[in-house]
Amino acid sequence: MDKAALAKAAAEIMWRDDNASKWLGMRVEEVRPGYARISMTVTPNMVNGHNLCHGGLIFTLADSTFAFACNSHNQRAVAAGAAIEFLAPALLGDELTAEGIEQALKGRTGVYDMKVTNQKNELIAVFRGKSATIKGLLVEDA
Repeated sequence: MDKAALAKAAAEIMWRDDNASKWLGMRVEEVRPGYARISMTVTPNMVNGHNLCHGGLIFTLADSTFAFACNSHNQRAVAAGAAIEFLAPALLGDELTAEGIEQALKGRTGVYDMKVTNQKNELIAVFRGKSATIKGLLVEDA
């Protein structure tokens, strides 16, 4: 199996059991080695007391994208840390897309940057995640 097919197969296995991302209506748009793109529509249940998308849900979209990007090499990986900078509000009905790109992968540690934009391609947030690999593969027979 080539690296692109392996990344796709690993994503399918992760998605199968990712109840949190599914519950929030996320959609996996693309996964390839070191890369993921996931989208989500801001629904009425996602807005806070200011009628803006709750920052924790923007973080969750970025974090889910991070998870798919850092597991795209078929080596199980978890977050070792993450930080987000909110740059603009997301509104009810906005279509948010998080795009994650691997910046470094050395030993057991990876660094990934996520960019969250809305349907107008306006930058909403930037997120940096640090991953740590753990034992096991997602696709066992690869």
